[in-house]
Amino acid sequence: EKKMDRTTPILHEHLNEKIVRAEYAVRGDVVKKAGQIAEELKNPNHTYPFQKTVMCNIGNPQALGQKPITFFRQVIAACNYPPLAYQENEFIPADARRRAIEILTSIGQKPSVGAYTHSQGLECVRKDIASFLLNRDGIPSSLENIFVTDGASSAVKACLQLFCAHPSVGVLIPIPQYPLYSASVTICDAHMVPYYLCEEDGWAIHSNELENSINKAKSEGIDVRILCVINPGNPTGQCLPIENMKKILEICQKNNIIIFADEVYQENVYDQSTPFHSFRKVYHEMGLESSNVQIVSFHSTSKGVLGECGYRGGFMEFTGFEKKIIEEMYKLMSISLCSNVNGQVMVSLMVNPPKLGDESYSLYKQEVQDLHDSLKRRALLVSEVLNKIEGIKCNPISGALYAFPQIEIPPKAVEEANKLKKSADLFFATELLNSTGICIVPGSGFGQKDGTWHFRTTILPPEDEMSLVLKNLSEFYTNFRNKYLN
Repeated sequence: EKKMDRTTPILHEHLNEKIVRAEYAVRGDVVKKAGQIAEELKNPNHTYPFQKTVMCNIGNPQALGQKPITFFRQVIAACNYPPLAYQENEFIPADARRRAIEILTSIGQKPSVGAYTHSQGLECVRKDIASFLLNRDGIPSSLENIFVTDGASSAVKACLQLFCAHPSVGVLIPIPQYPLYSASVTICDAHMVPYYLCEEDGWAIHSNELENSINKAKSEGIDVRILCVINPGNPTGQCLPIENMKKILEICQKNNIIIFADEVYQENVYDQSTPFHSFRKVYHEMGLESSNVQIVSFHSTSKGVLGECGYRGGFMEFTGFEKKIIEEMYKLMSISLCSNVNGQVMVSLMVNPPKLGDESYSLYKQEVQDLHDSLKRRALLVSEVLNKIEGIKCNPISGALYAFPQIEIPPKAVEEANKLKKSADLFFATELLNSTGICIVPGSGFGQKDGTWHFRTTILPPEDEMSLVLKNLSEFYTNFRNKYLN
């Protein structure tokens, strides 16, 4: 117990223990080391056998050279410098200027993206989101149930704050998972209740595994309130079949569990045999509108083919909740006044892009198709190459932006890692970085079954560089494996 009569400045031991315990591997030790190496590479006398780092640790497309969608940047430019919107010019086409004027007009009598907005986001943006959801899912949404947020991450954290009412609350999190969830649950002082995805079945969610996790947690006195589902999967790259989703909805209905539907990769689907379905849509098709099922749906401008991570645009929509809960979320969001306005504009453009007949439609359509086709080719290439390496096996990348292959790490390498007080996959990732400049995330940062090792890599390096990245990774792993096998 910490003493109240502190006689020192604030030290690390005085910090919030929940934040100290939280871990976020995507920006963890390997990434910090990559940053140090990048600085050292600026010295022409460096001793590394490579000239640059390749950051495959995070889904940050534009940092690896992906070009932004032209129309989106034109509208953003016109919103930030209104003369580009109101005066005909060579840089901004007519439809982009019209769109910017619509957005600026909705802000108020003195339109500026530098002004605060409604705490739930601009009404015109929420109307665009509502239309998008109606077209996608077949069921309407009220503007009061939509919150525009600083990316999906801030929305997830806000919801966990709201629903994790006491330390006995349990949150079902997939293993492997995106560490936003485990870190945020730790900070909220709630229980992480793991349920394991089945790697042998393409990272499927098996209903018996889910029910066993719920029952075990309940037997331990945990109030299981939330089920987090990432679809398409991060880090696992799978897309949920509709029958699987129906079973999940039935389980949540039976147990009064909220579904957090993390659907930020819904545009990143590469296998047409497993198309994306939203939980709202399946909920509607099952006729559950009058049931006790509750869903919070999350989306973001950071993924898809936009890759606009830096604009921090996102939204969440509440389905099946009483008005008083929405009012409490409004209060929570209003403490931060509003999400950033450029991010709100980007959300509007994501859900309401140029349409057939608009001046920018042809270019927009071509850019989106080219980006999607390129991602699809890279997804196929990454899984094909990884599966040709002895000691590595990788499920098909059906969606999202990542591969999560299982790797064999010889016992002698595990012993070496133990001596360094590192997990074996962290040891491997660090050695890979030091030898090739490739920065990946060890599987232990996402969770994995005991006795298995994995890593996550993005599929985002440019196509003309991807083959070399995979060649370097393959050669390093083969040498690493042989060294410790012998």
